[in-house]
Amino acid sequence: MKVPHILIVDDEPNIVMSLEFLMRKNGYQVGIARNGTEALAAIAHTPYDLVLLDVMMPDVDGYQVCQQLRARPDAVGTKVIFLSAKSRDADVKKGYDVGADLYIPKPFSTRQLMEKVRELLAIAV
Repeated sequence: MKVPHILIVDDEPNIVMSLEFLMRKNGYQVGIARNGTEALAAIAHTPYDLVLLDVMMPDVDGYQVCQQLRARPDAVGTKVIFLSAKSRDADVKKGYDVGADLYIPKPFSTRQLMEKVRELLAIAV
């Protein structure tokens, strides 16, 4: 069976490090993008099973990354989880409107995140 490939997109190095550690510890392949531009380049280059996506980033925001990902025919099966400090109803709604599978406000529980990742990837496989 193929090991799921997860792309972590966040401009906060500590979050990237802890998510990368968590995902690798749980047996996933991990790619990293530190901003929206890197994320779009990574998505164009590699088929990911799941993208953990921050909303607020300096160049291209997470909403735009998600929209562009959803427009790619080769990424139809890719799951997207927004991890964001923006937790107002309007922000969450916008996340789902652009195609998120899940929107988790920061700070989040890593245990809860892993449960959701496993759930989404179980559907994808």
